[in-house]
Amino acid sequence: MSRTPRRLADVRAVVAAHLPGYPTEAVRLLGEGLDNVAYEVGGELIVRFGKEPDPVRRAALADREARLLTAVAEVSPLPVPIPAFAAPEQGCLAYVKLPGVPLSGMSTHWRQAHGTAIAAVLGGLLDVLHASPLDRWAGLVDTDDQPPAQWLLEAAETYRTVAGWIPAAHRRAAEAFLGTAPPSGGHRLVFSHNDLGIEHVLVDPVGCAVTGVIDWSDAAIVDPAYDLGLLCRDLGPAALRAALARRQDDTAALAERAVFHARCSVFEDLAYGIETARDTYVANSLAAMEWLFPA
Repeated sequence: MSRTPRRLADVRAVVAAHLPGYPTEAVRLLGEGLDNVAYEVGGELIVRFGKEPDPVRRAALADREARLLTAVAEVSPLPVPIPAFAAPEQGCLAYVKLPGVPLSGMSTHWRQAHGTAIAAVLGGLLDVLHASPLDRWAGLVDTDDQPPAQWLLEAAETYRTVAGWIPAAHRRAAEAFLGTAPPSGGHRLVFSHNDLGIEHVLVDPVGCAVTGVIDWSDAAIVDPAYDLGLLCRDLGPAALRAALARRQDDTAALAERAVFHARCSVFEDLAYGIETARDTYVANSLAAMEWLFPA
């Protein structure tokens, strides 16, 4: 028997307990990932349940993310989800749905026309986050600082699983990159979204403005080049330049590492799209080969 009716009843019950009087007749499943399953209630409330099997850890993760989103909202120049309530004992977090649609769902032509301007806005967000004192995020996020050599090793392993999907014209450049030494030298650590792909950026299709940034569950203390690299991967070199123009630090070294991360991460995104049959991820990853590994 399907568990869907039971799950919908659980959603209605938790909303009724924390938001008495809120209409719960209209509940629909939004989607399910590796870490969470999300529902939309009443057309504007997102109710998300963690899938961590350990109840103690599941409760801690929900509580920590609720506190993190509240802290991010205090500094972010762009809208982010603000918790309406948290029910840690159920691994549940709810927030009001932000307007807009995911940038990943816009056409290639639309992104080509507006991607650079959007990247400049996102560069402003990253500049603010990266400048915030690290002690502000103590107890809310972990450090995620993998050595470049490890990034390259994992990218090479993933490449072997997806090489058959990559057009032959781009394989030589990709394999040359994987055989080259990674960037050398250290870098400072900053607080960042740590997964700023275009699937997590909401936009107004008509006004072309950024309306929000979602999914902060991977936020961490990281190399500032990583999120900039995702902008390069998804929107191209001009977008990276627009984002870097908002910064005051050493943009040459930052740009080199950003391109490195863009190239490493595109194989992971392609593999994810193939494994989950998500055509948008596959199409966007293959399009990015044009500027990441030109023929």
